[in-house]
Amino acid sequence: MSWTPRRLDQLGYLSRGRSRHRPRDAAHLYGGPYPFIQTGDVKHAALHITEYEQTYSEAGLEQSRLWPVGTLCITIAANIAETAVLGIDACFPDSVIGFIPDEKKADARFIKYLFDAQIQRRVQQFTQGAAQDNLSREKLLSIEFEVPGDVNEQKGIADILSAYDDLVENNRRRMALLEEAARQLYREWLVRLRFPGHEHTRITNGVPEGWRRKELAELCESIDYGYTASAQQEDVGPKFLRITDIVPQSIDWSTVPHCQISEERLDKFRLCEGDIVVARTGATVGYAKRLHKRHPDAVFASYLVRFRTKPEVDNLMVGIFVESDSYKAYVQSRVGGAAQPNANATVLAGAEILVPSPVLQRNFREIVEPLFDQREILQIENDKLRAARDLLLPRLMSGEIAV
Repeated sequence: MSWTPRRLDQLGYLSRGRSRHRPRDAAHLYGGPYPFIQTGDVKHAALHITEYEQTYSEAGLEQSRLWPVGTLCITIAANIAETAVLGIDACFPDSVIGFIPDEKKADARFIKYLFDAQIQRRVQQFTQGAAQDNLSREKLLSIEFEVPGDVNEQKGIADILSAYDDLVENNRRRMALLEEAARQLYREWLVRLRFPGHEHTRITNGVPEGWRRKELAELCESIDYGYTASAQQEDVGPKFLRITDIVPQSIDWSTVPHCQISEERLDKFRLCEGDIVVARTGATVGYAKRLHKRHPDAVFASYLVRFRTKPEVDNLMVGIFVESDSYKAYVQSRVGGAAQPNANATVLAGAEILVPSPVLQRNFREIVEPLFDQREILQIENDKLRAARDLLLPRLMSGEIAV
């Protein structure tokens, strides 16, 4: 089949998302039933967007628009030219362009993969260097790209590539279930206090006998601010973990950039098994991740704070607490409604946690650690699936491999 040059507007309908209300953080717009997809949600999706951090209320929907399942979301600010397909009806702001393909001319998945293989790189070349990188609808429509004239050929190519992404998304769901099982056990034992032997344990002021109520700071042997450097895509040094990398369900190390750092400073900022990193600024202040057993050589960026627990404290238990919604709520309640929320290490480490006896900590780890081991195996499998897909991607999207 022949491939012909086309623009997006020749293949379907596209328009910017809508957010007419200012300021965007007006409380009455949020907290309702309508998913509100932001640029970070697009960036962190594999193929389909089904997860999101924010929702719109009826008032939010009234000043926006509900886009249908199957819409291709294209970011035009912050994360330039990232794409993913809506797996749910959702709203998004004017920093995202929605593309609804003409079913006789284009397949949304194919266009998404075309962005991954070719268009994103071309777009970034003419958006870089401005005071603030952005991509207008007009700039996007100036780009021509080769597509198969037969939409069935597009679907055939998309089917091959999406098979990898479908497996990635399935593994993500399994990972989420494993994490939820760990969180449920934490809530059952350490929040509801239905731990083994609770029937015979005296509880005074909400603290079981032999337990302690401690601030996080008391459980840590060190609390450190991260390293200041410029992120680089080239392999010039260790991985450089940033806030944007810890917001998704799991860290995708393949997308984490690198940085240059001297040997004497590397030891200070190097991340180790059990380290917990927490975002200290921005809309995602209070988001956290604990590093499990397998990860590349990495350091953490300056807008992260690292907790390294004392040897006698189970870091897995502390990690589950710090990654919880209740911890995020604790942090965010202490930074107020500032336009750019900031929390210092004292605030982040001021949250209180119930610390059970050493025996119960060991029992908890014996049950929960295998769940995190399995989750890590699934993450490694996802890394391999993405690598295999990325090898096929340029050859399929250039027509080198016929379908």
